[in-house]
Amino acid sequence: MRRLLAGLATFAMCAIGTVAHAEPASRDPYLWLEEINGARARTWVQSRNETTLGELRRDPSYRQTREAADQILNFRDSIPRDQVAGNFVFSLQQSAKHPFGLWRRTSLESYREGSPRWETRFDLDAQNAIAGRRQQWKAGKCLPPEFTRCLIILAGPTGTGVTVREFDTEKGEYVPGGFDIGEASTEVEWVDSDTLLVATNWGKNSLTSAGRPRIVKIWSRGQSAREAQTVYEGERTDQEVLPRTIFAADGKVSLFVVRQQGPQASQLFHIDESGRAMRIAVPPSAQFKGMLQRQLLFFLTSDWRTGGQNLIAGSIVSFSLDAYVGNAGALPAILPAYIADQRSSVTGVAVANNAAFVTLLENVQGRMNELTFDGKEWLWRRITLPNNGAVEVISASELGKDVLLKYSGFLTPDSLYVVERGKEPLGIRQITARFDASGAEVKQYEAVSADGTKIPYFIVRKSGLFNGGAAPTLLYAYGGFQISTTPWYWSSAGKLWLEKGGAYAIANIRGGGEFGPGWHAAATRENRQKNFDDLAAVARDMIARGLTTPKQLGLFGTSQGGLLVAGTFVQYPELFSAVVAQVPLTDMMRYTKLSASKNWVAEYGDPADPHMRDIIAQWSPYQNVRAGVKYPNVFFMTSAGDSRIHPAHARKMAAKMEDMGLPVLYYEDGQGTDAGQRAEQMALTFTYFRRVLMN
Repeated sequence: MRRLLAGLATFAMCAIGTVAHAEPASRDPYLWLEEINGARARTWVQSRNETTLGELRRDPSYRQTREAADQILNFRDSIPRDQVAGNFVFSLQQSAKHPFGLWRRTSLESYREGSPRWETRFDLDAQNAIAGRRQQWKAGKCLPPEFTRCLIILAGPTGTGVTVREFDTEKGEYVPGGFDIGEASTEVEWVDSDTLLVATNWGKNSLTSAGRPRIVKIWSRGQSAREAQTVYEGERTDQEVLPRTIFAADGKVSLFVVRQQGPQASQLFHIDESGRAMRIAVPPSAQFKGMLQRQLLFFLTSDWRTGGQNLIAGSIVSFSLDAYVGNAGALPAILPAYIADQRSSVTGVAVANNAAFVTLLENVQGRMNELTFDGKEWLWRRITLPNNGAVEVISASELGKDVLLKYSGFLTPDSLYVVERGKEPLGIRQITARFDASGAEVKQYEAVSADGTKIPYFIVRKSGLFNGGAAPTLLYAYGGFQISTTPWYWSSAGKLWLEKGGAYAIANIRGGGEFGPGWHAAATRENRQKNFDDLAAVARDMIARGLTTPKQLGLFGTSQGGLLVAGTFVQYPELFSAVVAQVPLTDMMRYTKLSASKNWVAEYGDPADPHMRDIIAQWSPYQNVRAGVKYPNVFFMTSAGDSRIHPAHARKMAAKMEDMGLPVLYYEDGQGTDAGQRAEQMALTFTYFRRVLMN
């Protein structure tokens, strides 16, 4: 999950609880809290904010915690999102002097040496001053193999589209009379020095209902938009239609169109030399990942049975484009490039320098394999990286020599590596350590959930404690939307908790993507209860191992994780003493009526469906919290400015528990979350946990 980190208000989705049947909305005494800016609701929020701030700011540890939080957020170094392009590396540098950014380049050789000699190619601040606009950098797409003629893509000030202009990096100026696409929803790829493959707003009815392009054309230099040749036209109901070009080392260029019909449903079309589109007949769940030595690479999000082969979800397969075209669309032999198993999943595929670099999770450990094709089969080589970390490809291109790789671990600051085919990674840089990790270590254990499924989790704490002795421990999880919770450098927990003698655990429960699509599907809709059972199993396992005790154990989750921890403490209150639920969902009987939540029916089920309503009523936290039960101390934190999760979820849950006489704190920030607000959230969160679990 790639860092829903630092315990701040990030956003996504959620889940929860047990028992009874939900009361009808007409009987809900807290509906008035759904009015975000209602006078009564705002008075209630202000009163609770004053109580919470007064209580936590009086704590002796608060001031030091807040100062440390500010220090963490004031660090400016990070792993750059630099772009490899042939023998160059391009980078966008933003600073107080250049807030919009300088687009720079250096040689790949100097970059590898760790002391790049940058030369500015495009000054966006200066360009904005000339144009009288406030455009934001989007991308620079450069034409192989020289990578000196580029398309500068800038996001318009309205945020509704981009502009595209041709730029000469040798002269440092826009090309006179060059390609120029005005502000629109646009996706573009080079074909050659005089030709583009473009999807944009071509006029009336040329966009999808979501405002994205649905028509792709080949646009040659000097042509008007009307003269450009249409190669594919999607439907208005599509999500979007995207151009894709692939450049091979032999100079051959292959043109494709990807018709994105939904989040995991797409079609691939090959465009021949005459501009005719030929559909590649693979299932909609087969995601196109690129082409290497004329082998089309697909990642399977569901099983594919064809020609006597049973290709399982989570695998990477390939077949020859030339054979497919030569067979008039009949599938040729399909070759396995990577075969999934139950304890691994693919997180990314990048093609560069005649190799495919595949990032993986193997039992939630970040790994990388290098795949090469010998003309008959795929061969792989493991690239050596540390344990207990996550791996991400930052940049790769088909004609590039190197791949830029980011590595981060629980105790290892984010690090940048360069990887060349056939060689081991070369470390380039590492961010400044945010906390003292000396004497700390990471271990991985497995818990057994209610149905017998093994649930892995990491625990991070001072090494001496592994030899015996329970410690105050925070248990964090997300468990939704096929988002994997991978190891990350959790600065705030390291500085504000680990350094103070606390430990934290990360649970890889079902609902996430740690072990592929099946791991996600196992805890959606009718199976949502497994989300809570898994997290409770991890808590029990830590207690049974003597790593912590119920009095020392706290739950922490954000967004979907906020729903998760709310549902878990409602169902299993005896396991925990403290809970922080940030921007949570809680009233799952009404979630489709609040904010953007209608988009999450595939995850949670629709409460308007009688079948799903009965199931949701059994675990929705708001409906199942009851008076007379000894619950842990709970702190709800949310935002009035979150466009996705309505603050009423946290408001109503807190008000209901408060009126039951249960221990609860509530804090809601305003319409925006700046650095000061984030530091405050961090300070309040860890001050709260220390008060309850360490004192």
